[in-house]
Amino acid sequence: MSNADPKNSLKIIAATILILATVGYLAYTGVRDNKSYYVTISELQGMGNKAYVRHLRVAGNVAPGSIHRVGTNATFDLLEQGHHLQVSYQGTEPPPDTFKDDAQALAVGTFGRDGVFHATEIQAKCASKYAPVPNQQPATTTAATALPAAR
Repeated sequence: MSNADPKNSLKIIAATILILATVGYLAYTGVRDNKSYYVTISELQGMGNKAYVRHLRVAGNVAPGSIHRVGTNATFDLLEQGHHLQVSYQGTEPPPDTFKDDAQALAVGTFGRDGVFHATEIQAKCASKYAPVPNQQPATTTAATALPAAR
């Protein structure tokens, strides 16, 4: 027979439930608060009031001549299929080296009622690095060029 006190068993069960509930709540709120929705500029502009309360990710091409840097901060314009978005980046890191005119950029942050996207993170890749070289034919391999001639 067991000599375990029923009061101690209830305390252990209650403590376990409390710990599991706390961990579950923290996990739920952490995921909810860190979740960001990817939207296009046109979708962002059509979201209405929902745009102001969500953490968002918006991509586009950096408009030529629109970048203005001050320390680690920058303001610039994103373009996407004829739509325009003004972005204000205020982060702890300066924008990446690939952040230049015509680069593809991704801004992460919130949309303000002032019509400006307030970014806390920027990712960019240089468009020219991934574009094909003008007037150059793509390299092709055929059976005739891949194998040495039989003699």
